[in-house]
Amino acid sequence: MFVLGVTGGIGTGKSTVSGYFRDKGVEVLDADEISRKVTDVGGVALPEIAELFGPRALTANGALNRKYVASLVFTEKKKLDKLSSIVHHYVLTTIGEEIARAAERKVKLIVLDVPIPVRRGFVDVCNQILVVSSSDDIRLERLVLRGMDRDDARKRMAMQMTREEYEELADRVIVNDGTIEELYEQIDLYVKEELNERGIRL
Repeated sequence: MFVLGVTGGIGTGKSTVSGYFRDKGVEVLDADEISRKVTDVGGVALPEIAELFGPRALTANGALNRKYVASLVFTEKKKLDKLSSIVHHYVLTTIGEEIARAAERKVKLIVLDVPIPVRRGFVDVCNQILVVSSSDDIRLERLVLRGMDRDDARKRMAMQMTREEYEELADRVIVNDGTIEELYEQIDLYVKEELNERGIRL
């Protein structure tokens, strides 16, 4: 089984790239989706989060109080790191279990969509890593168009790895500064040169 990692900073278009594979019937494990599950009502990560940030970290129905927790972590990197550590543990455990199940089913290709490319549980399980990259100005405008406050968008971008740090991990960089058609052309080329050559057809 070939494990393809897709990663990149917020606003680069990483989800669009993983969506390309999903639309072609490839199984995609989305770390953000898994993260929402482990922090939703009854989520396995909630007890540790409540212990760290106090009872206000949970809503009345027992889900993560995202607005409150975000107000704490996006102004203080140490708190963000602690929250990330808790959530990542459960997300990566889930991803590991899903990869094992896919291998048992003899799946040829699985895609991991992960915003924070940690070494253990992502880099070390991927056969190749696609990094989706984009200029900071374009990323910022995309986030504002999504409805995000400009200052909040800048803060979130600043909390992540730099463009250069992401690209250092890449087996291939997909530059998403143009049109959706140009983005798909780059993915098509990657599929042809790397996956088709390995006998993997989408």
